[in-house]
Amino acid sequence: MSVFLYTLLLTFQRHAKAEKPLCRMMGDPKYPLLSKDGEVTIGALFSVHSIESLPSFEFTQKPLLLSCSSVSLRDFRMAQTMIFAIEEINRNESLLPNVSIGYQIYDTCGSRLSSMSATMALMNGPEFTAENRCNGQSPIHAIIGETESSATVILSRTTGPFKIPVISPSATCECLSNRKEYPSFFRTIASDYHQSRALAYIVKHFGWTWVGAVNTDNDYGNNGMAIFLNTAQEEGICVEYSVKFYRTEPEKLQNVVDIIKKGTAKVIVAFLTSSEMYNLLEQLSIQNITDLQMIGVEGWITAKSLIIPNSFRVLGGSLGFAVRKIDIGGFADYVIKAFWETAFPCSQTEGNFSQYALSCNKYQDLLALKNYNEDVPEQRYSSNVYKAVYAVAHSLHSLLKCKEQAGCEKGLTIQPQQVVEALKRVNFTVKMGDRVWFDSTGSAVAQYEVVNWQQDSDGSVQFKPVGYYDASLPPHQRFVLNTENIIWAGGQLEKPRSVCSESCPPGTRKAAQKGRPVCCYDCIPCADGEISNETGHF
Repeated sequence: MSVFLYTLLLTFQRHAKAEKPLCRMMGDPKYPLLSKDGEVTIGALFSVHSIESLPSFEFTQKPLLLSCSSVSLRDFRMAQTMIFAIEEINRNESLLPNVSIGYQIYDTCGSRLSSMSATMALMNGPEFTAENRCNGQSPIHAIIGETESSATVILSRTTGPFKIPVISPSATCECLSNRKEYPSFFRTIASDYHQSRALAYIVKHFGWTWVGAVNTDNDYGNNGMAIFLNTAQEEGICVEYSVKFYRTEPEKLQNVVDIIKKGTAKVIVAFLTSSEMYNLLEQLSIQNITDLQMIGVEGWITAKSLIIPNSFRVLGGSLGFAVRKIDIGGFADYVIKAFWETAFPCSQTEGNFSQYALSCNKYQDLLALKNYNEDVPEQRYSSNVYKAVYAVAHSLHSLLKCKEQAGCEKGLTIQPQQVVEALKRVNFTVKMGDRVWFDSTGSAVAQYEVVNWQQDSDGSVQFKPVGYYDASLPPHQRFVLNTENIIWAGGQLEKPRSVCSESCPPGTRKAAQKGRPVCCYDCIPCADGEISNETGHF
């Protein structure tokens, strides 16, 4: 018996040595929402859904999975744009010829926990591996995402030590410009440094020296507001109050509304995301606070989620900076075709047009009800995703030594750090005519539309362009406004005034009010033997 057992053990040991070890990651696997294999792979993190409920962490049992609902059309459109761009490149014989790009797109559900799990999944590679070592290189060559600044900070800090490039289409926090902390971070959108300063310039342009300020209490809002406050001080603008809140803090929100209600400033600079602005809008509407001129940022100024009943009473006439609207040629048709063939049981197959006409004509009346091209929301951020995908493709094109006729060199192993260095050198023009390159901080050049909340004759809210800001132009040409086309707060045609104290008339001088900003003063008669023949002198 002992000889038999010994022989059995020897046989088992031989087979065990012959087989490759199977490595399996610990914990529950995280699978991509959308994926496709390719010779090179781009990962992505988008909040296609939002959190419905968080699992409880009692540490007595395994946490339940996140419950997600409520589709974000903006992030879903970003995912569609990424796939559209990749398919376009895969058909392109001059960019990465004979090399296919694959993708792994994860839905983070707007959760930091889910985002971290997806990040680790992208970095670690497949759940199972039969290699000799369990610490093989991730197949991901770059990650596109996240869409919010705070989430992107976490993502970039996680991937940074491994030198995996991250390209965000919409994270604007100036904090991400720190190359020591985020050496492998890039973005196809400008840093808020430019937007924050431009906010102060627009306030000064209209002569408003007394403003209120409110911001989202996160990386995005706090950094952006800090730059605005510093610039406002440089420009002689006084801030009556600067308050902040987060979407999950109703008590702080109520305090913010009370401060706004008691304040005398008629202009408010709102450095908020669309979520916080929605909460603020609801409370201002409930309390009938409707006479304020809002100055906004790209985070909310063109958010269609804010177009709700009575919103124009509060936000009508708002002015703000928006990411430029750029139409991607062919994208609208791509989205409509995908929707049409999924929603209705008909599709055109090659060489079978008569059958297509027979099966699909009964649905064609639906097209007459609405122009589906208009149903594709404004592609303000989608174009940034498109640029990010092409930036990665151009980087890989140079690293793989691709030539139009000869193709790309096969068998080359591309390390993520090489992609980081190649991204620093990219300089190309996409088909929409925009030039794509990154400055020394990894950011895109600052280019904004100035938009104005207006109402059409049918009552619909429109975001009307009334100017632009372009940091690539000489200083005296960067800021252009068409003031004649602006509708002000309350639907007024006359620009509102927002000052702490009116200018002192001739014969009087300013006397500073103790403990108050320099914009607040009293007008007192000139002393004997002194005169003031100009308005507004101390």
